[in-house]
Amino acid sequence: MQEEEQADTAEAGRRARFGALPERVRPQDTVEERPAIPRDPARDAYDPDEFAVRYGL
Repeated sequence: MQEEEQADTAEAGRRARFGALPERVRPQDTVEERPAIPRDPARDAYDPDEFAVRYGL
């Protein structure tokens, strides 16, 4: 009888803790978008003529 009572208590504890699923999380709420590194304007300043003068001549 005591084992059965302990089993019922344990089951009630499990149901209280795990009885319901958590609320759904939308996929839009799980992703954070931001650049990996800050944008460097000097990096985008490619000049093909300067490249040719420096390395081609």
